[in-house]
Amino acid sequence: MSINETSVLHAVDAVFDREVAFLAELVGHPSVRGEEQSAQDFMARELATSGYEVDRWEIDVNDIAGMPGFSPVIGNYDNAVNVVGTLRSRTRRGRSLILNGHIDVVPVGPLDMWKRPPFEAYVDDGWMYGRGAGDMKAGLASNLFAIEALKHLGLKPAADVFFQSVVEEECTGNGALACLQRGYRADAALIPEPFAEKIVSSQVGVLWFQIRLKGLPTHVAYAGSGANAIEAAIPLFAALHDLEKQMNAPQCRHYDYACHDHALNLNIGKIVGGDWASSVPAWCVFDVRMGLFPGQSIDELKQRIEQAIAEAAKSHAFLAQNPPEIVYNGFAAEGYSLNEDKRPVAREALDALGRAHKFVSGQELEKEAITATTDARFFGLYADTPALVYGPKAEAIHGFNERVDLESVRRITQSTALFIADWCGVEEL
Repeated sequence: MSINETSVLHAVDAVFDREVAFLAELVGHPSVRGEEQSAQDFMARELATSGYEVDRWEIDVNDIAGMPGFSPVIGNYDNAVNVVGTLRSRTRRGRSLILNGHIDVVPVGPLDMWKRPPFEAYVDDGWMYGRGAGDMKAGLASNLFAIEALKHLGLKPAADVFFQSVVEEECTGNGALACLQRGYRADAALIPEPFAEKIVSSQVGVLWFQIRLKGLPTHVAYAGSGANAIEAAIPLFAALHDLEKQMNAPQCRHYDYACHDHALNLNIGKIVGGDWASSVPAWCVFDVRMGLFPGQSIDELKQRIEQAIAEAAKSHAFLAQNPPEIVYNGFAAEGYSLNEDKRPVAREALDALGRAHKFVSGQELEKEAITATTDARFFGLYADTPALVYGPKAEAIHGFNERVDLESVRRITQSTALFIADWCGVEEL
């Protein structure tokens, strides 16, 4: 069945007020890690109302711990809930599709640094503000309302579509991995992360780890006889940043990052330690994030980190006798390059998205190698599924006053609807 492209754009316009209202309500659910349940309940209700078969389950770490791509977790993993809505085709004439997005958002930080409460969405000058508005609840909205636009025309995809609302993207990716373990497969996947209407050609990997230090406590009056665990961390920071510099050297870069001087970023993201202002601190723990290029080995990176820490500890009188402990928790994510997928299905998916984007924007689809990770790696590396990361323009993601450009959301929804119609085909409702 053929479809008029312009009618699809008008159909998105017809449902766009509903899409904006949906997005605002979704932002209103504070879905930080461990508290995603109300947002997932909302997603499950919306999917059921829209005619999807709804699968809602709590992730069991034991089910996924042995799978490629699993990231280790520390602490309570209760209430990590995924939601998948399946829209079945009668004819299955087209190619199947996963529409993936994550429901979890990062913490908001000090509330007095926000102009308004972070989970009270509001629109100002064409932008919607709120934690998660851009990263990536707008993408969940565009996935859902691309299908709603087709339904507005009396149509639906002529292949099975799996709408995934997953947790854990911001810390492990285990939510998307659990979807693979659950058996969800398709001919392609689309993930509308907020990268300004560009297609992600490559993404870095990410490794999280903790450095745990012990000190020798004493009263601060006799500080010289103790060992300050917090201050002992400082030379370790320097050693890790030296490693970061080495890994970003031109001869070490993946070809997609050849012109990027600093694609791999190390971040000392959290530090805690000590018990009392007048006691030399007996302990310190700091959390680190480090990037790696597509094709690089996580095990090799671990070895380099361990070597760098061990060498730095040797020059510290106390740490030389009391070596730091390294614990890996959270992201153990490999990099992924769509450019390296030379299969015809990958080229066909990219071409279909390129056609949709050009019809909507009048411009060729631009590629970008990003310095972050997404859930695309699970599909591309472990499920032989080309993963297209293509979403709206957003600003201040993970920061204060996060916002998403609503006209960009409209265009992404239009492109997504056209892509679905092309990739899956359409049939009558």
